This record gives sequence, C-alpha cells and structure tokens, in this order.
Amino acid sequence: MEAKVTFCGGMRFVGQADSGHAVVMDTGESSGGLDSAVRPNELLLLGLAGCTGMDVISILRKKRQDVTGLELVVRGELSTEPPKRFVGISVEYRVRGRGVDPAAVARAVELSETKYCSVGLTLRAPVPITSTITLLPPEDPS
Repeated sequence: MEAKVTFCGGMRFVGQADSGHAVVMDTGESSGGLDSAVRPNELLLLGLAGCTGMDVISILRKKRQDVTGLELVVRGELSTEPPKRFVGISVEYRVRGRGVDPAAVARAVELSETKYCSVGLTLRAPVPITSTITLLPPEDPS
C-alpha cells in the first residue's frame, strides 16, 4: 500500500492513495494555514472510525442484525505540549435498528477492536517508521 502527499502552497497538501482517491489537508490559521481542509490528526480519527465502522457493519450483517444506521463518534485527546500527539482516543458506536441484539453489537465491536480493524490495531501497537530523503532539482517552469 502506498500514499503520496504533495505540497500545494501555504500549509495545504493533497494526498492520494493507491485507490486513486484524493484528500486535501490544511492547518488552522494559527499554524500558517487557511483552515480550508481537514487536518492530518482529524484524518487519523476518521480513518479509525471508518475502519471499525466497516468491520462492525459487516459482522452485524453476517449475524443477520437489522441495523438501519451506525454513527461513530471518535474523540481524541491531544497532549498539551508539542508534539501534540494523541494521548487518548475513545470511540462511541451509535447503533440504530430493529430488534438489534446488544450482545451481537458488543461482539462485533470486540472483534473489530481485537482482530479486524487494521487502523485501530496499528494505533495500539508500536509501528517502526523509517525515513529516507531524496533531494530533487526544481521543476522546469516551461
């Protein structure tokens, strides 16, 4: 899996993943940005919510639960000192449906959190990150 992020000026970046879909990122005005797009930390929370949400819906469908809606509220607590990394994340699963078994929902959430959600499992465990630097000449303006 690969993703590419390109600087667009100011503090704005466009990211594109292997799937071909793109997302725009920016920071708030206090950080030199225009507050014109989602922030990278917000993308992390959205990725977690999307990943576990897809798992839970898939599992509940297999359990033949009549789920008519699922909303996930993810709250991240940032440290007060730089780097302002997440020091806590909570996920609230708001399930709507007819005759939905609470035990089935609890099991679906447990399976997502312990077995299937790659984003959540990545956040729970240390992941080595390596870096390389490549210096390129300026682009030809013509």
